[in-house]
Amino acid sequence: MSGFPLAALHRAARDRPPPGPAVERCDMCAAELDGGHRHLVDLLDRRIMCACHPCRLLFADDHTHQRYRAVPDRHLRLAGPVLDGRAWDELQIPVGLAFLFHNSAREQPVACYPGPAGATESDLDPGAWDRITAAHPVLATLRPDVEALLVRRGADAYLVPIDACYELTGRLRTRWRGFDGGQEAHAEVDAFFARIDGLSRPERRTP
Repeated sequence: MSGFPLAALHRAARDRPPPGPAVERCDMCAAELDGGHRHLVDLLDRRIMCACHPCRLLFADDHTHQRYRAVPDRHLRLAGPVLDGRAWDELQIPVGLAFLFHNSAREQPVACYPGPAGATESDLDPGAWDRITAAHPVLATLRPDVEALLVRRGADAYLVPIDACYELTGRLRTRWRGFDGGQEAHAEVDAFFARIDGLSRPERRTP
């Protein structure tokens, strides 16, 4: 009789149905999420968090002093060359791919460069950023921490949700090979920008 409970456990383990696919859950309340869920930014840890719709609504107001902020869904293809060669030099961006945003914790604009180690962040010269913003007023509407200017040298520029930039960073991190990323990383960037372009509406500039 002493072996019966152990035998029963073996049968239960054998007959248990296989586990289903992992379920994504809200990082705030643990509610189950669908595939189209949105995100929050943890302003303290600079972390992207999955969020259900009710939790996201709690942090949709940018003007409240809260640790978390909802990521919007605005995608704009900006008109004209936003960063020409002179602007790249003024901003001291050392690579050909970057995303720029206002970091409210540091109270200044910053640039991030996706690469094999993730996103390397550096400060931008506020005066240079102000000059570029004056030439492209839409940049003054960037929501701090949650929207970014995504740029590739010699290509169109986009105003995008910050989580899109970190998605690109994650994709490149797993595909980067060698000094410049390699063909697979370059193809990933091309595909990503094509998808962003498809999601974006053109910027409407007033005469």
